[in-house]
Amino acid sequence: MAGQLKRVAMRRPGALLGADAQRWHYAKPLDPAALAAQYETFAQKVAASGAEIVWLPAADDDLADSVFTYDPSFVFPGGAVILRPGKALRDAEAQLHAAFYEAEGIPVLGTIDAPGTVEGGDCFWLDDSTLAVGRGFRTNQAGIEQLEAIVAPTGIRLAVFDLPYHHGPDICLHLMSVVSPLDVDLALVHPPLMPTALYQRMLAMGYTLLEAPAEEFDASLGLNLNVLATGPRQVIAIEGFAGTLDLMRDAGCDVDTFAADELCIPCEGGPTCLTRPLLRS
Repeated sequence: MAGQLKRVAMRRPGALLGADAQRWHYAKPLDPAALAAQYETFAQKVAASGAEIVWLPAADDDLADSVFTYDPSFVFPGGAVILRPGKALRDAEAQLHAAFYEAEGIPVLGTIDAPGTVEGGDCFWLDDSTLAVGRGFRTNQAGIEQLEAIVAPTGIRLAVFDLPYHHGPDICLHLMSVVSPLDVDLALVHPPLMPTALYQRMLAMGYTLLEAPAEEFDASLGLNLNVLATGPRQVIAIEGFAGTLDLMRDAGCDVDTFAADELCIPCEGGPTCLTRPLLRS
């Protein structure tokens, strides 16, 4: 999760610029000009990290959430798995990602089919062969069983953890809403919503868990914790949450920030969500 980011898939915010905030369950109506400017700043910072950005093609579609490329697919050794988002408005993003991988010559290992759902935000690597998966409103048991069967031949095993109800099915609470890896032994966490078994397992694995200020988690709608690692202890984070940023810097992280009050905080997606890592070293 924190290896040097070499190649990453991203998609510019086409439909998002004119999205109906109520229909898409955004916190407020969006300012398209500010949102577009914030996205370009973020993309420039990803490129400046040394990562090659591979752009998913733009199209005249209604896929406002497609800017959050982390969720509709996941890359494993040997290829990608096409996921099935738990948010119904995102269904067509699976086909968008499948076409992208075909165009890029990246093998597809399998696809999550109904009634299964899995979103990338519920998945992160605990180590080289273990994928942590959150079971909740966006990722269900049927999807987890399909994913487990698809990746088993690659030697990958799933470690499944239940997420709390929190604010219910209409709110996006992913596993990565409460855990952001910053290095192989360092992660930013929100313990009040973190599965106890995952907290204990990461400590047993030798992780140092940085507990972000709860008041900043609430003020940011959880997005202070959504941090993109572009390399070991090299991160891009949302500006404005000094306690969280200082916590990472005090742990030896090089932290770059950008304004995201239009792009991320109202839309339930942060820096990690805006990327689909294809290759790390």
